[in-house]
Amino acid sequence: MLLDYIKVFFVGGIICLIAQILMDYFKMQSPYVLVSYVTIGVILSFLGIYEPIVEFGGSGATVPIIGFGHTLAKGTKMAIDKDGLLGVFTGGLTACGGGIAAAIFFGYIMAVVFTPKAKP
Repeated sequence: MLLDYIKVFFVGGIICLIAQILMDYFKMQSPYVLVSYVTIGVILSFLGIYEPIVEFGGSGATVPIIGFGHTLAKGTKMAIDKDGLLGVFTGGLTACGGGIAAAIFFGYIMAVVFTPKAKP
């Protein structure tokens, strides 16, 4: 069990380290890093490279934003196999719908509970 935690920490840490290097040394702004990571997740999943990383690193590979791209690609592939061309348009949203809904719901709850105040 301890080895699993170490693998998750290692994989997630490497993913976050790369993002931090992009922002600190290459002065890449965070929105560009986020979009790049989602796109890289889709591309690596399409090429079959990201699935072994997920199997090794578990949630260390699926929780960062690159895992969102992986989930989009995986959902789209499954929907294409099931529904054909229509799956291109519906698969990613179906696969990620629960996570997106939860993020919106809990974000709203936190905004209500902890009323944000604008800085003067």
